[in-house]
Amino acid sequence: MSLPFHNQPAEFYINGIINGDIAVLSKAITIIESQNEKHQLLAEKIIDGIVERSGRSFRLGITGVPGVGKSTFIESFGNEVLKNGHKLAVLAIDPSSDKTKGSILGDKTRMEELSVKKNVFIRPSPSSGNLGGVARSTYETILLCEAAGFDFIIIETVGVGQSEISVSKITDFFLLLMLAGAGDELQGIKRGIMEMADALVITKADGANLEKAKMARAEYAHAMHLFQASESGWIPRTQICSSTENKGIDEVYKMIEEYKNFTSINGFFLQKRKEQQFDLFLKTIDEQLKQKFYSDPKIHAAIEEINSKKNDQNIQPFSLAKKMLEDYFNRAK
Repeated sequence: MSLPFHNQPAEFYINGIINGDIAVLSKAITIIESQNEKHQLLAEKIIDGIVERSGRSFRLGITGVPGVGKSTFIESFGNEVLKNGHKLAVLAIDPSSDKTKGSILGDKTRMEELSVKKNVFIRPSPSSGNLGGVARSTYETILLCEAAGFDFIIIETVGVGQSEISVSKITDFFLLLMLAGAGDELQGIKRGIMEMADALVITKADGANLEKAKMARAEYAHAMHLFQASESGWIPRTQICSSTENKGIDEVYKMIEEYKNFTSINGFFLQKRKEQQFDLFLKTIDEQLKQKFYSDPKIHAAIEEINSKKNDQNIQPFSLAKKMLEDYFNRAK
């Protein structure tokens, strides 16, 4: 009798992922997302076992304003990806409830046609309250999918500000979806997000909205040309499409392929990947130090004591923090 999934050793998951077993891949992602200490140790072993087989994909980040039709676009674009011979994984980051820690996890049902196709893996993942909705587990999930043979990864953001920054730091190309005809075209989107975008695509460019989409495209194109030139040397594009009529989707795919070829030739593609890995390395150190510091019983007690006295005296935040850190690191020696 075989062991249940949660009792299996790391080798079971490593072999299953490498062999493209979707059930094993799904369970491994669940282990990576878990806050359980035992699961985290198992996750580290799984990642160590598959990391050499990762990295062989194109990672596309997609974000957009509410109502822009991200899921509809991804379904239409995903079919174009498949048509070009790729295996596609879609990681849809869902907002978690602050109270219940539950998640909507509705993207799979909103991509009904795409989700049942061969060579497609759709994984809605709760953000677990992580700022912006993108956790460290998202990057590790990308590695697992790559090791399982998926060579085109789409990461859809929650579209709530900070998530876009997080996604842009773990993807090769950042695509911003926008709507036309919603008042001032440059309202409701932060300049910083537009500056991060490698391309901007106006969706729902069909019917009576087509002319509005064309006008919006010209306005956005003008705005984006005012931004500072990107490190890659790539000039961000502005395009229009209709996901429901499947118009302009192939042009978006061709543009992304052009970007990949352009940045591969000038060396930026690999340079960006290396910089992303180093950035994640530093962020992980920050997270680990912060977690260990705040989980220390003496630190917790000292913070509670300061908090209880905050109305009785003028505290000196910088000197107090400095002394607390010095005490902590002296004890750690």
